[in-house]
Amino acid sequence: MRQLLLRPGAEELNYEIRGIVKKARQIEALGYPMTWENIGDPIQKHNHVPDWMKVIIADLLKEDKTYGYADSKGVLETRKFLANLNNEKGGSQITAEDILFFNGLGDAIAKLYQFLIPTARIIGPSPAYSTHSSAEAAHANTAPITYKLDPDNQWLPDMEDLYMKVKYNPSIVGILIINPDNPTGMVYPKEVLEGFVKIADEFSLLLIADEIYQNITYNGIKAVALAEVIGSRPAISLKGISKEFPWPGARCGWMEFYNRESSKEFAKLCQTLENAKMIEVCSTILPQLAIPRIMSHPEYHAYREQANAQIGKRSDWMREILGEIEGIKFNPTQGAFYNTIVFDEKLLTPNQTLPIEDERLQQLLDSWLSDPEMPLDKRFVYYLLASERICVVPISSFCSDLRGFRVTLLEENEAVFKNTFERLGRAIRQYLKSEV
Repeated sequence: MRQLLLRPGAEELNYEIRGIVKKARQIEALGYPMTWENIGDPIQKHNHVPDWMKVIIADLLKEDKTYGYADSKGVLETRKFLANLNNEKGGSQITAEDILFFNGLGDAIAKLYQFLIPTARIIGPSPAYSTHSSAEAAHANTAPITYKLDPDNQWLPDMEDLYMKVKYNPSIVGILIINPDNPTGMVYPKEVLEGFVKIADEFSLLLIADEIYQNITYNGIKAVALAEVIGSRPAISLKGISKEFPWPGARCGWMEFYNRESSKEFAKLCQTLENAKMIEVCSTILPQLAIPRIMSHPEYHAYREQANAQIGKRSDWMREILGEIEGIKFNPTQGAFYNTIVFDEKLLTPNQTLPIEDERLQQLLDSWLSDPEMPLDKRFVYYLLASERICVVPISSFCSDLRGFRVTLLEENEAVFKNTFERLGRAIRQYLKSEV
């Protein structure tokens, strides 16, 4: 090309959660079935969309307004409904004008970082959800800035680490909180959220909370919303329906702006995001129209409680199968439907293996392992793919120095779920004990 096409930082955009699928597909092409644990798609894992929910969507398709444009910010009646849900919690109060719809949270996240000046940094958790860390790094033209989540303390944030990084890095203008967390499955207690607010108050920071899993908690745990603790601080909550309904293919997410007039700079950011949506005209209207009808349906809360209880049961099964394996750090989950298992790094070596019976699989694996700088958890993940045909995601791909992998708790079939994690448990033990 006569000149460069990519701006600095663009190469920071990556998504290993889907990237590893390319390798798994190579194995499928050889005739092997794959067990998918790489992505949080409830539909892929046999979740059933309730019939009453399908009836609501089908009825909407009979209405002419479903086929038109929505307001640029989103369907007004839906924004009023969601504002009321927030306000019932008794924290920061909003109106329909403080809600802005996007085509999924991926769209919202990209827009959020796109309009920040490159020198304005948002510090986020590590392990990091790739959509956030990649978008933030790309906007800043450098690696993301993160604070540590501690696997030795139930994946709670290391608040001293966060405080010191904020204190000595004046480019940090905001803190990202993912609650319930992806990829760890942790739900932050109220006092931890108050700790985030205290730091934000001291350094005049924006708070951003990805709360898409807010209503997916279990085993006696309830999530506290950011709006309940922020007081007068400027903040943004990111929410959506992809996992909660479940309807990931709807690509429907929204931002809620809290205390937008508390800061001129924050008010300008909110207005810029609204202007950007006006240029696009609007977001997809069908799922927006469905939200109030589904969430106010008499069966909705019972459906969500039952679905959460089932995820909680699978969390218990996972703990029973993997919780006592030597050489890993295992924390039971409390929310969302992911778990991150971390290896004791002293036990990982570049010579460990799993048995591969098919020479074709061995050849594929050898081609994947050609990079001498490959993180050792990715090496395990590739061996797991070739040996057990289980597709998980290495934690080194979540902007983390830890070495481990993320799995999901989505499989509805009990026998399949237990078989998957029993195979995984055997593979972990065998891999850690092996040495070429």
